[in-house]
Amino acid sequence: MILYDYILSPSCYKARLMAALAGVKLTLRPVDFHPGAEHRGPELLALNPAGSIPILVAPQDDGDLILTESAAILVYIAGRAAPAFLGSGAPVQTARIQQWLAFSARLTASLGGARLTEMLHRPGDIGALRCAGIAALRELEAALFEQRLKGEAFLVGGAPTVADIACFPYVALAPDGGVSLDAYPSIRLWMRAIRSLDGFIEMPGIHRLHELKPDPHETPAAAEA
Repeated sequence: MILYDYILSPSCYKARLMAALAGVKLTLRPVDFHPGAEHRGPELLALNPAGSIPILVAPQDDGDLILTESAAILVYIAGRAAPAFLGSGAPVQTARIQQWLAFSARLTASLGGARLTEMLHRPGDIGALRCAGIAALRELEAALFEQRLKGEAFLVGGAPTVADIACFPYVALAPDGGVSLDAYPSIRLWMRAIRSLDGFIEMPGIHRLHELKPDPHETPAAAEA
């Protein structure tokens, strides 16, 4: 598999992380996203007219498959090498995974947009982006708290799925866009659970079980009091 990749892109990192967790070797083709804007050049526009990355070119045994959406890339890699990340196949769990995959696009638009505006000075209403990101984080925190009440560490059960991998990077990098994670203990515990997975790999700004603050140890019962 060939991944057209930018090291600082959380969406590209999703693909690299999923491949690492699945034990899949990717051939990385670095893209000069910033400042070169190579993703909008003729070579990459021929692969993806939307002018975005990541782009995954599948092995020849899967034909001329080119994937340009990170959620589809995660599902494809998991389907080939780590089907447990696709869940049990039960309708309820499959639907919940799909719902979180859709939710991850909101994280990209809000927290990712704030990060691009803050770090790369892209045009954008930073206040509105941060507000939208905080709203998404509150929704995620509430869902993860409910999961903790059931004794489950991940978004749709006791084991990670593509839903967790899709949502993790933009949440973990929220501080790059000026959005703190201090107020979200369930999110921080969930991020630590992902960082502790066998095969976890880092990207700039996302380290293996490394935080400046101590572990949150709040229990669901204590939080309810």
